[in-house]
Amino acid sequence: MKASIALALSGASAFVVSRLIRAYRAADEAATARLASVERHFVDTSFGDVDYVVEGNGEPLLLIHGIFGGSDASMLYSGDLFTGRRLIAPSRFGYLGSAMPAAATPAMQADAFAELLDALGVERVDVVAYSAGSPSAIQLGLRHPERVAHLVIMSGDLPGATAVAPPAAAKLVFRSDVIMWLATVVARPKLMRFVGGLPSGATPTESEHETLLAILDSIFPVRDRAAGVLFDSFVSNPAVNSYPLEELGVPTLIAHARDDTLASFDAAQDAARRIPDAQFLAVDRGGHLMLGQTETVRTGLAAFLSSDQTRGPIPD
Repeated sequence: MKASIALALSGASAFVVSRLIRAYRAADEAATARLASVERHFVDTSFGDVDYVVEGNGEPLLLIHGIFGGSDASMLYSGDLFTGRRLIAPSRFGYLGSAMPAAATPAMQADAFAELLDALGVERVDVVAYSAGSPSAIQLGLRHPERVAHLVIMSGDLPGATAVAPPAAAKLVFRSDVIMWLATVVARPKLMRFVGGLPSGATPTESEHETLLAILDSIFPVRDRAAGVLFDSFVSNPAVNSYPLEELGVPTLIAHARDDTLASFDAAQDAARRIPDAQFLAVDRGGHLMLGQTETVRTGLAAFLSSDQTRGPIPD
């Protein structure tokens, strides 16, 4: 009897494992095809290749992605916020086709951005950075202020805004498509809430749920982003705590949701006070992605980006 039960359990386990393997292979193939469908370009810089995507027409706008992102994912975060603009979305160091130079720093990444702009013939550009893209965007403003017409920090990684670096075990997890995929299978609702930076009581609408799913799926293939994720986690994010924000001399807007669970709203407010003449755009809900706040954020960004006057509040 015991042998029969053991045999049945073994057969059931083998069936489950087989199903998981097939599901993983299908998901991996879909992620690879999704990435292959994106028209990516490459430019050679002093720091190695920079992978980038260009979309739309009009005045250029440099989009700098957050952690687990890449040139392919930047448009997911920008959504409908920017119309009539030529969006330039590079992959930061270690993401997709962008190189990871030795002893990389956010300052080096800023210099690579400047070389990308040189290659594209763009002298001055509006810069919009999301989350972990903030340190390199701030460095671009500090090191190359003549290149930055306006700087926008969305749900930023700012001094005091993020938690400490993840445990060393993250170095294994962040390199593994299999482990990350299994996590999305076992704990998908929890992971969706996490990537959205949503508080526990938040209930996404149907469209917000679709956005969260798309962004969660966009982290794959993780193996092509792992070096960048580790750089963000252990080098770039901690580095921002020492940045002299008082020396940032470019027109700056910081946008942040009060209920963001991934980056501190208070730290964002403090950064806006430290940056000379910075503007601050607060939304009450929406988490790290400011879900459901598109119209408010779009209106505020349009007012900021279209004006040379950077003092005063953002219009309601």
